[in-house]
Amino acid sequence: MLPAAAEVVVVGGGAVGVSTAFHLAEAGADVLLLERDELGSGSTSKAAGGVRAQFSDPVNIELGQRSLRAFEDFARRPGGDIDLKQQGYLFLLSDPADVAAFEGSVALQNSLGVPSRMLTVAEACELSPLVSPEGLLAAAFSPTDGHCTPEGVVQGYARAAREHGAVLRRGVSVTGIETHGGEISGVLTDQGEVRTSTVVCAAGAWSAEVGELAGVRLPVRPLRRQILVTEPMPDLPPKLPFTIDFATSFYFHEEGPGLLVGMSDPDEEFGFRLGTDDRWLGRLSEAVARRAPRVAEAGVAHGWAGLYEITPDHNALIGNSGRFFYATGFSGHGFLQSPAVGEVMRDLVLGRTPPIDVSGLDVRRFDGAEVRPEHNCV
Repeated sequence: MLPAAAEVVVVGGGAVGVSTAFHLAEAGADVLLLERDELGSGSTSKAAGGVRAQFSDPVNIELGQRSLRAFEDFARRPGGDIDLKQQGYLFLLSDPADVAAFEGSVALQNSLGVPSRMLTVAEACELSPLVSPEGLLAAAFSPTDGHCTPEGVVQGYARAAREHGAVLRRGVSVTGIETHGGEISGVLTDQGEVRTSTVVCAAGAWSAEVGELAGVRLPVRPLRRQILVTEPMPDLPPKLPFTIDFATSFYFHEEGPGLLVGMSDPDEEFGFRLGTDDRWLGRLSEAVARRAPRVAEAGVAHGWAGLYEITPDHNALIGNSGRFFYATGFSGHGFLQSPAVGEVMRDLVLGRTPPIDVSGLDVRRFDGAEVRPEHNCV
């Protein structure tokens, strides 16, 4: 049974949705979260789990840095084991333009308190011994970045949200948003109506259709990304950083006794496809053979596909239209920014000043001429 009414209805049970529900409930709000499948079953469960503050835009740096601090404190608040490994993010750079861009980003990150630094090729290969130095010019590294378990983060926030009185309902699809006199009056679902004056859209790749229900255009499009996990690799280097060959987007980090491996596919078309296929493997194999040839010797244990929620500038959409709030379009960064975004959404909904100024992420930025694309995308 759904409650007849709620002060706030959060649509979407991924990392951003459950973080928002937790922070609102902790602040005393009456919260109902609706997830049409299982919690974290969308993009969150398919994420590579990377957490970082190495971005090129000040807002993304601040969201990432604040979230890193929350992940470090996760065992205490909200509670739960997320297997956080802060072994760093290592960006390998082979293009002079990228070297210059990262030098600027590192200076900006340092000014905001992020301990990132530029490295020589030799230093990069020492940190990540699987890497071949061929064609590399430099690298960027931050020791506090790393990776953790997305499912653990979702379950930790969900459990704590319930402890603070939030109601989380799985298997409920939102079918409409009712308005009266221009104000939200209720949410329609396949299991009945819930009276509410406030909706938070955290539906990830499916946010555009939720926005349409409220008459708000959210320019979010789904794009499939595939990931592989190798069979166990003997003698893996200890404390291996999350390593990214920036020119190709090929990346890897340790996953149990093997490696998690991914790369974007420039030929991938927008859509909700979640099946895996071999079309991208040729390009991936070329990148692996050149940049980390030992990885090419490992067999594939399993793999999966998930959805990025892409916006035109690869930056999130965070803001509101009346009492319809949205936190979506993270373009691959939603999981890692979810702790800070939950705090931001709590404060926006409750009429407080958020800890980070996200006004530049309002969807209305696309009405103007100036849009800042995020450079450090993977």
